[in-house]
Amino acid sequence: MKKLNGLWILMLTIILVLSGCGSASGGSVQGKEAGSKNIVIAEPVHLIAYLPLYAAIDEGYFKKEGLDVKTITATGGAHVTSVVSGDAWGNIGGPESNQMANNGNKDPIVSIVNVVDRANVYLMANKKLKLKGTSDQDLAAFMKGKSIAAGRYGGSPDLLTRWLLLKVGLNPNKDVKLDEPADASAVVSLVAQGKDDIANGAEPQISEGIKKGAWNEPFYGFPSLGDYAYSVISVKQSTINSQPQTVQKFVNAMLKGLKLVNSNKTEAFKILKKEFPTSSNASLKASMDRAYKDQLWSKDGFITKAAVAKPMDVVKKTGVYTKGYQYSKLVDMTFVNKANK
Repeated sequence: MKKLNGLWILMLTIILVLSGCGSASGGSVQGKEAGSKNIVIAEPVHLIAYLPLYAAIDEGYFKKEGLDVKTITATGGAHVTSVVSGDAWGNIGGPESNQMANNGNKDPIVSIVNVVDRANVYLMANKKLKLKGTSDQDLAAFMKGKSIAAGRYGGSPDLLTRWLLLKVGLNPNKDVKLDEPADASAVVSLVAQGKDDIANGAEPQISEGIKKGAWNEPFYGFPSLGDYAYSVISVKQSTINSQPQTVQKFVNAMLKGLKLVNSNKTEAFKILKKEFPTSSNASLKASMDRAYKDQLWSKDGFITKAAVAKPMDVVKKTGVYTKGYQYSKLVDMTFVNKANK
């Protein structure tokens, strides 16, 4: 019940923010589309998976489009509410989180370009634990009775973990103990300190945990689900209506960032080192190798109906959101299509 209350508190916060907002377009970009635009993109956590966005900033692709883009890290679901409130122009995250915020919202959040096209979540276990096989039965036996650091309730890593537990025949609320900290980076210390047996996460958390001796390589990877709209850039509908040129310029630059990361590993690694200066070269290389192996990044920025259907199916099956959605209202590929012509 506490977990459900936590989600309802988040939803109530979104509603209260909405009641205090007009049709402001978010961030520092409002009014006429003239001159340089200051744009803030809210991220739920600083991740290696968001490298195409960092690359577009570092390589000056946004600057060439007349945009001054920066990121802010907003944990605990605030990457969504910050867009609703207008504190951020856009966010990077899952379309399912946007859809939950859009329920009853007259100015919905709409996804405009794909970034991470795989479910960028992995499961790692305390080094003392050994998985005997990879079948659903093996996974069920391995995870049953364990304490799992799953991340914020309602967040994508948490929901994917719950979905997998259900898939292998376990009850997330009875057969395991789910530890759900708001800060995703906390999962490493929770396992390292022995408070939890298993954790979910992505890079750089995976490499950090390996370095600290908390776990070995992941025993399960959700990228195996294939095309999955895990992290997309989204803005409010009012922003699309009032700033179409700015949105187009942003998408143009993001596509260049995606192209660089997918095609120039050397330059991508240099940018990665700037974003994560405290991580060792070995850890960063391992992270990049994993990302390329799992085909993490979108090649063309397009968000397909099938890729959206998967995270929406996850929230439905876990019971977090069951009210349905319309792809045409949740996603707008106009700008990607125009840029790719």
